[in-house]
Amino acid sequence: MNLLTSIFTVVHLVAAIAIVVLVLLQQGKGADMGAAFGGGSSNSVFGSRGSATFLSRVTGGLAAVFFITGLSLAYIYTQQSAAPRSVMAMESASESSDAPTLQGNKSTSESDIPTAPSTE
Repeated sequence: MNLLTSIFTVVHLVAAIAIVVLVLLQQGKGADMGAAFGGGSSNSVFGSRGSATFLSRVTGGLAAVFFITGLSLAYIYTQQSAAPRSVMAMESASESSDAPTLQGNKSTSESDIPTAPSTE
């Protein structure tokens, strides 16, 4: 699951940077008046209105990718935090829950550890 997290993180970062770049490339609504008086780019690759439509659609698609990867990463990290971190953590948790029970034929009050002698 670590590889999947890395892939989603890289896609998430690339989408975030691409969204910022595409938003900065787009013209504002006030720029359309300049195009009406001959300043437009009707001979461009995307046509007179094609570049704004193309950039807005790509930005919308990248925004959808950004939200999907963000929600996926949140779900993955939530599932990882609920799981035990290591085998040793699971073992120590099971030992602490087994402590009050009987161990073999001896009860928990009998121990192999000797007691300190009294000083009296």
